[in-house]
Amino acid sequence: MEIKVENEIPRNLDEEKAPLLENSELPEVEKNLIQQAISQTFKSTAHLANLLPTDSFKDQKGNVCYGFATTRGLWIIDGSATLPLEVAAKYKLKFIDFMHAIMSILVFAAVALFDQNVVSCFYPTPSYETQELLTALPVAIGVICSMLFVVFPTQRHGIGFPLTC
Repeated sequence: MEIKVENEIPRNLDEEKAPLLENSELPEVEKNLIQQAISQTFKSTAHLANLLPTDSFKDQKGNVCYGFATTRGLWIIDGSATLPLEVAAKYKLKFIDFMHAIMSILVFAAVALFDQNVVSCFYPTPSYETQELLTALPVAIGVICSMLFVVFPTQRHGIGFPLTC
């Protein structure tokens, strides 16, 4: 249905009634098996890079360089820059890095416990007490780990995180 008014562009009332984002998704391009495998590999690598103890710094030219935090300091990924030992020592793995890793695993477990398929795999017929525990435990883990993440934030600037200096 179109409405015409003098000196005005015709409008389609049906389009105005529908929300802007409804059915606005572009059709997904069909990918062959190799393209799907490559896409999944890139996604998995990106997720893994966010979980690893990576850090970044700016070299003398102002380029951002990334590396892995080790017990000796920062190991530069591409080897294009070198850090003096006293500067590299600032990037050593610390106790807080291990705490963040443990808390990340706990949060993952809490999210997994919200899925009934995962719970039914480990506890096919849980007792009433176990069911109460499985309901309250993910919330408790989430609250405690969230507070610890806020109280003890990480100072690392991993891949995909902006440098503050």
